[in-house]
Amino acid sequence: MLRPVPITPRILEFAYSQGYFPMSDPDTDEVNWYRPDPRAILPLDGFHCSRTLSRTLRRGHLRVTLDRAFDRVMRECANRPEGSWISEEFFDAYGALHTQSKAHSVEVWMGNRLVGGVYGVAIGGGFFAESMFHRQTDASKVALFHLVKRLVETGYQLLEVQFLTPHLVSLGAIEISDSDYESRLKKALAVSVSDFADSPLGRG
Repeated sequence: MLRPVPITPRILEFAYSQGYFPMSDPDTDEVNWYRPDPRAILPLDGFHCSRTLSRTLRRGHLRVTLDRAFDRVMRECANRPEGSWISEEFFDAYGALHTQSKAHSVEVWMGNRLVGGVYGVAIGGGFFAESMFHRQTDASKVALFHLVKRLVETGYQLLEVQFLTPHLVSLGAIEISDSDYESRLKKALAVSVSDFADSPLGRG
């Protein structure tokens, strides 16, 4: 963990390229920077789609869009009874990255209601997932499924998910060493990718 550093779009981009990500202390709003060892990633060829999730996807009652409600996804991710590490400072900085096409969101809708989503930072061929939420069963899983699908379609090489949780394990996430992560990160940053939201799905 690094000492507190102000959050700006330029600092965020540099930090992710060096393997760090920020989280604020919910009690003090002080921002700290982390480079965990081991690090969690979700291999893009290793997403686990359970039978339950497959049924949810087949039902077709949930509509998915890309980059249509980035700020709302962030707000929903921060809306937790126990408090959140996503402080007000984060909304401006990540919102600025989004306007630069360096941060993206996947939104899941039931009718006109936002019921799930995931957002993260995109640099080169690396995507650094920050947080996700759901207000409907399986909605966050649907968001992550479509995130992985879109990253594969557009040529990304790395999906980083910070810390391993049972929920992420169930979807195929694994832990790797810091040295392995650094190697994968360098390769991913050198990759050119297609426009994340330039698809029929993104225009939904």
